[in-house]
Amino acid sequence: MEIPSLSPRHGKNTLRVGNSDKLVIMEHAGILPKKPVSLRDHGVVFFCTEGRGQFDYDGHRIELQKGDMFLYYARSVVENMMASSDFDGHEIWFGREALWDINKMGKKSLFDLVTIKQFPKVTLFEDEATLMMEYYHLLSRRMRDDSSLLQDDIVHTIFSAMLLDILCIMRRGYESVISHETADNNSVSINTLHGKMLVDRFIKTVEDSDGRIRRVDEFSRMLNVTPKYLMRQLKDAMGHSPSEIIQLFTVKSIEYRLRYSDMTMQQIADDLHFASASFFGRYVKEHLGMTPLEYRSKYQKEAESTSSSDIF
Repeated sequence: MEIPSLSPRHGKNTLRVGNSDKLVIMEHAGILPKKPVSLRDHGVVFFCTEGRGQFDYDGHRIELQKGDMFLYYARSVVENMMASSDFDGHEIWFGREALWDINKMGKKSLFDLVTIKQFPKVTLFEDEATLMMEYYHLLSRRMRDDSSLLQDDIVHTIFSAMLLDILCIMRRGYESVISHETADNNSVSINTLHGKMLVDRFIKTVEDSDGRIRRVDEFSRMLNVTPKYLMRQLKDAMGHSPSEIIQLFTVKSIEYRLRYSDMTMQQIADDLHFASASFFGRYVKEHLGMTPLEYRSKYQKEAESTSSSDIF
């Protein structure tokens, strides 16, 4: 099954600069898609303003209600969407490169995007909600004003500042639900600009490999550093080794193919550059606790069960 990739809609209650889809505001959530979707080229910030909604995000159930903020990370799959009749919210769609571009502005590395992908929702405090709406209305107002020759630069600068604040709020959110050891700020500090850039380049390179590269030494060669140096920088920054980060993205790539494609086990093994289908099967068994066929069968049964339920 091919997962369609949506693009931001045009028309009423939608704002953009010119005809570009790099930054789009949708003032109302609109109709939720009935089938699974994956936005390959966009991230989305969603502010729930009314009602209740729920969906599965990369296989994990997300429940939203008024006052919640959700950050959709590009290349993730959303499915099994259901909502109350009054469900609504503001959406800001942005090109996925924006998450990497703002790294030039901040002192913090964007390595915590890996964790935000696992904890993408936060309930806003009152002052945070006020701040986000101030950003939202300023961004909306500037996108409506096409009198400035620098409109595009102004709009994207406002959004970059907003996105930095969003990442700070998301960090607060996930630090409240993960263990103290993982959230310890002393374990997420990078002492040099080179170290900061290296961590971001490593994560982006692993993401782009889509599970096809799994050797630390290969990534080290691509980044022109030694495996030992890469290990030290990631341990200092994230408390995780390069192999742990590689494994996270590899498992996500495997899950995507088992859930949403009709590829055979041999085809998946070949696509992800495993030595053989049997080796691929052992890898899946080790990291998912079941064989590839068992995982696919379990997911299909869960999908059928969810599609037949009616919660709202």
